[in-house]
Formats: sequence, structure tokens, C-alpha cells
Amino acid sequence: MTYHAFHITGEARDSRWLIACDHATNTVPPQVGGGSLGLPQQEMARHIAYDPGAVGVAHALADALQAPLISSNFSRLVIDPNRGEDDPTLFMQLYDGTIIPGNRRGGADEVERRLALCYRPYHAELGRLAASRRDTVLVAVHSFTPQLRGRPPRPWQVGVLHSPPHNALALALIARLRAEADLCVGDNEPYAGHLPGDTIDRHALQPRRPHVLIELRQDLIADVAAQQDWGRRLAPMLAAALADTHL
Repeated sequence: MTYHAFHITGEARDSRWLIACDHATNTVPPQVGGGSLGLPQQEMARHIAYDPGAVGVAHALADALQAPLISSNFSRLVIDPNRGEDDPTLFMQLYDGTIIPGNRRGGADEVERRLALCYRPYHAELGRLAASRRDTVLVAVHSFTPQLRGRPPRPWQVGVLHSPPHNALALALIARLRAEADLCVGDNEPYAGHLPGDTIDRHALQPRRPHVLIELRQDLIADVAAQQDWGRRLAPMLAAALADTHL
């Protein structure tokens, strides 16, 4: 069976929006440890392996905006597509208190093999899709755990990450989200900005495309109905925010 590092949905849709889900799945390709990193299933089901619920939201958002969607088909523990190739967290051996057995002896050769198998094909395809129109707007969909081990609970329901000076769409979306009385909105929370070489840096900041990165708390998107609700809720706010910016 042929392995593909990504899935694309709705490529023929005529929309300037492009939705990306970097941490869509906890899949370990068969070429990596025979399909296992040596972790029990309950660990692979945690946020350390992927962003639970994010791809369901991404699909609903893409449908609502009639936009193409690209999603990864490998766990972030295999190799993290939302990091630069020289980022020390690209290849994790310990994450949120869990040792990754399949990564403990992985040296530079193994990292290079996984980059070639998973990371670079995903980014090549994302780059191709983003460049297919001159007016592409990139939306990256992520989710975050309500609480890291030993850390306080995270109060935000939704967060928007951005990095000045090219953050007009993010700021406009934050304003739209904060106009909703029932939402606790994080401005560069639960994480700050972007990292050199990550997805937004590579495919939006460097080529100066309008973009936004959305983080949703995982307990709020735990089932299909909630994921669809959030996708449908975000779509008109994104459209209005883009109109606000005149980008």
C-alpha cells in the first residue's frame, strides 16, 4: 500500500481561502517503526501525537468557505510539520512528560529520512496549493489541550496566533471573536506568535500572504457535531475579518 504524507480535499474549489491542518492525525507511517513509535494507544490518543478535533473543524470550515483543505497524514511525533527543519522541537524524544521510545535512538540520518518521507512532501504540496492563486489567504487550524501536566488550566476557548507586522487579518479576527459575548479569546495564547520556518512563516509570512492561525481548546471540539459547529461559526467571522482588512 502506497503511503501519502498528506490528504487534499476540494482542490477544484474556486476560493482564495486555503485551509491547512498540520497536526491532523496520529498516524505513524509503516516505514517508521513498522507503524509504531512504541507508545501505547492511550498516549497516541493524547495531544502529544496530534491535535484532536482540529481536522474535523478544518473540514467543516473548508466546506463552509468552499475552500480547499490540505491535512497532514503523520503524527507530529514522527516529525513535526509546524516547525522549521532546524528547530530543536522538530523531532521530539520527550513531550509533556512522555518519553517517545521510537525516537530515543533517532539520529540525524533518521530525522533526514522522516523529513524526506513526510515533512517535505507535505510542505511541497501546501506550497503548490498556496501558489496556485495570487490572492491566497491561508488559514491554519490547530487545537490545544485544556491543561499541560503540572500547569494551570487554560481558560481560553479559542486563540489566534500572529506575528507583526503582517498580522492584520489575525487582529481583525480577534476583534470579531471578542464581540461574541460567550467567548474567552486568547491573543497569542496559549502560545506566542510563530516560529522561524513553521507553516505560517514558510507559506504566509515569507511570501506575504494574508493568513491567520486559529487554536481551539480540545474539550470544546471533542465530537463531530462540535467540530462542525465551530467550523460553521468561524467561517462568517473569517469572511467578515478579511473584509475588514481590505486585503
